[in-house]
Amino acid sequence: MADRPTEAQHPSSHGLHAVAAEVALSRLLAAQEAALQAVRPALGAIEAAAEAGATALRNGGRMGYAGAGSSGLMALADCLELAGTFGIMPPQTPMMFAGGAQALLHMTGAVEDDPALAQADFAAARIGAGDVVICVSASGTTPYTMEITRAAQAAGASVVGIANVPASPLLQAADIAVLLDTGPEVVAGSTRMGAGTAQKVALNMLSVLVGIRLGHVHDGYMVNVIADNAKLADRAARIVGAVAGVDRDAAAAALARAGGGVKPAILVAKGADTEAARAALAASGGVLGPALLTSDQRNRAQPA
Repeated sequence: MADRPTEAQHPSSHGLHAVAAEVALSRLLAAQEAALQAVRPALGAIEAAAEAGATALRNGGRMGYAGAGSSGLMALADCLELAGTFGIMPPQTPMMFAGGAQALLHMTGAVEDDPALAQADFAAARIGAGDVVICVSASGTTPYTMEITRAAQAAGASVVGIANVPASPLLQAADIAVLLDTGPEVVAGSTRMGAGTAQKVALNMLSVLVGIRLGHVHDGYMVNVIADNAKLADRAARIVGAVAGVDRDAAAAALARAGGGVKPAILVAKGADTEAARAALAASGGVLGPALLTSDQRNRAQPA
């Protein structure tokens, strides 16, 4: 373990305990900024991972996440956001987190070494052929995550491996390897820092591209948002208004007619009836852009 870059001493760590707070924070910020630069060389791999995830979801499959400790928390944060942001429901995006919900209140290291726990979590996730599992491990060696990797591939699923150590076992085993080479941490081995930052950014980008590919993002708006609270209901109305070019009242009325669905509400606000709106979206595979073109063409064809 001492040979791992994430366990080595960072140049900015010398005397960290004795410097002024402003100096310590400046060093920490500089290390975080450097970690972000480790994401750029991985853009091609992140794109491949997103395409694989979108394909699995489009075909009715699953895009699962797996990890332990800090890496697991980064994966979990991304996984939990998919339902509200993109309308991708939890059964489609199972989370395999070492220790489960209990570990969120008190993380213990032992759970990440338990292959039986990984096997049980994998079985509960119901991953199978054609699915994708995003496995995240800073070291690329975490036993829990490696066991999930083996189980996923044995079940016919593809594995996206995200790790911060070059040529690590996870990256070597993965079908799509995403290397985020962040190097040593200012606090040696504390991969919640630079490694975690790079992981979070990479996962953000991956899942947003999945949302785009599934047609859940249009002009930067989350057009498949699940409006289950007042803030999101207001956001849904603003999205409908902005994309359809109507005022707040017309947007709210369209949402009501469309049963709260933002995509069909946009088409309704532009003059389609609800049945035609849903038919256009079905024909476009749920992608709003082509459905809008169809709706606009239909409107132009109608006599004045």
